Amino acid sequence: MTGRTTAPPPGRTERRARAGVGLVFLTNGLVYANLLPRFPEIKDDLGLSNAQLGVAVAAMPFGALLAGLTAGALIARFRSSRVASFGMAAIAVGVVLVAFAPSWGLFAAAMFLVGAADAVVDVAQNAHGLRVQRRYGRSILNSFHAVWSVGAVTGGLMGSAAAGTGVPLGLHLGLSSLLSVLIAVSVYPLLLPGPEETERPADEDEPAATGRTRRPWAGLAGRTVLLLLVFGVIANSGTLVEDSGATWAAVHLQGLGAGAAVAGLGFVALQGCQFVGRLLGDRMVDRFGQRLVARTGGALVLAGMGLALAFPTVPGTIAGFGIAGFGVATLVPAAMTAADALPGLAPGTGLTVVTWLMRIGFLASPPVVGVIADATELRTGLLVVPLAGLVVLLVAGVLTGRSANR
Repeated sequence: MTGRTTAPPPGRTERRARAGVGLVFLTNGLVYANLLPRFPEIKDDLGLSNAQLGVAVAAMPFGALLAGLTAGALIARFRSSRVASFGMAAIAVGVVLVAFAPSWGLFAAAMFLVGAADAVVDVAQNAHGLRVQRRYGRSILNSFHAVWSVGAVTGGLMGSAAAGTGVPLGLHLGLSSLLSVLIAVSVYPLLLPGPEETERPADEDEPAATGRTRRPWAGLAGRTVLLLLVFGVIANSGTLVEDSGATWAAVHLQGLGAGAAVAGLGFVALQGCQFVGRLLGDRMVDRFGQRLVARTGGALVLAGMGLALAFPTVPGTIAGFGIAGFGVATLVPAAMTAADALPGLAPGTGLTVVTWLMRIGFLASPPVVGVIADATELRTGLLVVPLAGLVVLLVAGVLTGRSANR
C-alpha cells in the first residue's frame, strides 16, 4: 500500500451527488414496495392459487438472474448515472403492467420485467454511490442502503394505505410509479459527470485520460474470480439472514405460540435493527475497517440466532432476529465496495458479478430452508442463519482492515 493520503473535504459537487444518489436509492425502494401490499388483491382478481402466485412472483428474481450480468456492459456504454436514473422508468413500467395484467401469464411477465430492470438499476446505483464514496474519501455506501430501507418502508405504508382505503390498483401503482420516476430522473443533473473511472487512482486502473474503455469482462480470471466468489459468499450470508427473517420469522414465532400480531415482530426487529446498523455502519467501517466490522457482525448473528434457536422463546427469538439484522447490516455494502475496488476490472464488472451471485442466493434460500424444515422442523431449517454468521467469521479476512479506510 502506498503512503497515507488525506482526501479533500467534499465540495458542492460531491454533496449534490450524494443527495442525488440517495434519492435514487429511495425511489428504488419505494417503487416496488408499493406493490407488495396489493398482492392479495391481485391474487383474488386473477383467481390464482398460492402456488400460482408464488411462481409468478418468482419470475422477478428469475428475470434478475438473466438480466443482471448485462449491467456492467450497460454501465460501460451509458455510465452508471444514466442507467440508475433512467433505468427506474423500466422498473416503473413493469410495476404498472402488473396492475393491468389480465392473466397469470402476463402478471408473471410483468414481474419478470420488474426483476430484470431492478437488477441493472441496483448495480448502477451502487456503482455511482461508490464513485461518490471515492470522492468523499471515506465510507458512505451504508447510508445509501439505509435510505433504500426508508424508501421500502415508505412504499409499504403507501401500498397498505391505498389497499385499506380502496384506491384502484391501476391508479395507485400508476401514481406511485410516476412519482418514483420523476424523482429519479429529476436528480440526474446532480450526479457526477464524466467517465466511470474518473475517481479511481491511476495505479489502480488505466488513467481516464487515455480515453480507452476496457471490455466489460476483461480481467476476470484466476485470483480475481476467486475473490469475487468469496465476496459473493459474504453478500449472500447477509441476504440469507434478511430473507430468513422475511420468509420464516412469523411462521417460526407462530409455531412457538405467538399470536399473529406478535409473530410479525421478528421481521420488524430484523429490519429495524438492520436500519440502525446501516445508519451507524459508515462510522464503524471508517473507525474499525470492513474486516473487523464484518467479523463482529458474523459473531452477533452466530450468537444471537444460535441462542434463540437453542433456547426457543418468543421474546428471545424476536431479539435473536434483531441482533442478526444488526449483524448483517454492513455485509452487502462491504462486499460491493470490495468487488468494485478490485484492480484490472472495467467499471461495474465486480459489482455486476457480486450482485448476480446475490440474486442466486435470494432465489435459492427460501426453498433450501423449506426443504430442511419439511424433513425435520423449521427450527432446524433456520440453523442456516447462525451458520451464515459462522461463514462470515471464517471468510471476512478478504475484506480491508482499518488502515485502508483512513
